[in-house]
Amino acid sequence: MNLLNTKIQKILGPGIIFAGAAIGGSHLMSSTTAGARFGFSLVGLILITNLLKYPFLLVGTRFTASTGKSLLEGFKERNSSYLPVFLIVSLITGTLTIAAVSFVSGILLTNIPLFNNFPAMDLSILVLIICGLVLLIGKYRALDKLSKILVSMLTILTLFAVLSLISGNNLNNELISTIYKSDITPWKLSNLSFLIPLMGWMPCPVELCVWPSLWMFSKSKDTEYKVSVKEAEFDFNFGYLLTVITAIFFVTLGAITMYGTGDGMLSGNGVSFAQNLIKLYTASIGEWSKWIIIPASFAAMFSTTLTCLDAYPRSISSIQGLIRGTDLGRMETSLEQRRFQNWMIVHIFASLIALLLAKTGGISVKDFVFGAMTGSFLSAPVFAWMAMDTINSNLIPQRYKYGYFLKGLSWIGFGFLILFSFLFISNSFLGLGVS
Repeated sequence: MNLLNTKIQKILGPGIIFAGAAIGGSHLMSSTTAGARFGFSLVGLILITNLLKYPFLLVGTRFTASTGKSLLEGFKERNSSYLPVFLIVSLITGTLTIAAVSFVSGILLTNIPLFNNFPAMDLSILVLIICGLVLLIGKYRALDKLSKILVSMLTILTLFAVLSLISGNNLNNELISTIYKSDITPWKLSNLSFLIPLMGWMPCPVELCVWPSLWMFSKSKDTEYKVSVKEAEFDFNFGYLLTVITAIFFVTLGAITMYGTGDGMLSGNGVSFAQNLIKLYTASIGEWSKWIIIPASFAAMFSTTLTCLDAYPRSISSIQGLIRGTDLGRMETSLEQRRFQNWMIVHIFASLIALLLAKTGGISVKDFVFGAMTGSFLSAPVFAWMAMDTINSNLIPQRYKYGYFLKGLSWIGFGFLILFSFLFISNSFLGLGVS
């Protein structure tokens, strides 16, 4: 048994960290609001989005496990333009994403008595700095251990809340009927401003396909164990399944406790968002649960902030090494480590500037986070193409290329991303088909 536990510990890592990055704004904000606005009618869209993004997000894990190279190395070898494009887009989306998730973390921190008299923006800055210090001091090992604890905590507590609600007969026939019909239909072009952000971070942005690939090198160095393709994909699939299940949990919480209340989670200001989140749990479990839920919800966003602050600088640092030809960007040398730390500091300052601009501009938590989510969706076709093109190239052994199912799913997913991006741009910026 001890041997089995040791083996599992060596295998599980990047996939759980991936889940820590994914379970955040899309779950706490978008999924609960989907339930509040439309009941269960968007469950199908959430499941389809997760399914259609899966082949793109799996690419990094399979490519690295089968070739021993990072996906970024694959991008460089496949097409000389891929890395510069990835770099430019990541610099923009990375700053916005890190700032957005730290923003939500700070807002949730206002629920803790010790911090409830401090402005949410100041707490967001504090979270950002603490995450930076944890990563600079503890490096990958700290990221690995904290992610496992935080993800497990939130998943268990959310499952408990859902079961409590259902056992309390709060799941009435009217609400169940929203699975196939709803008085307030989401299937209107005017709802794209909500649906696109929902899908943008559901379960996460497509550029995250690179992250597990890079974490695998750090995991291997830390455990002195090289996983097989089967083991690596087990780790990824386990983490991916957690993100999907947790998303449905949050839709259920939002639907049962807030259906018919309009914006639900996102009504009011940032502080009210934090208060609404706590109510999701206390309404189902009891007022006593507040002192468990407050740290659990904060833990989810702290985990997301932590992983994003690690992954974006790690990706950009690796790209820099590959473009310059100085190294492979695997964090195996002191030069790579220093460059990674420098990029982390750059992202911290850039995100701080973004937060301060949001504060001075009076930007709401909804607009700030949904803006980042929308940007992630609109950039998704670019990253999806890179991933799809690389995994089916001659860079990977034939037996590890995508088969008919995953290849077909990739093309359907790519078409899905293109179609909805076109609809959103046409509707929002060109004024076409407004309804």
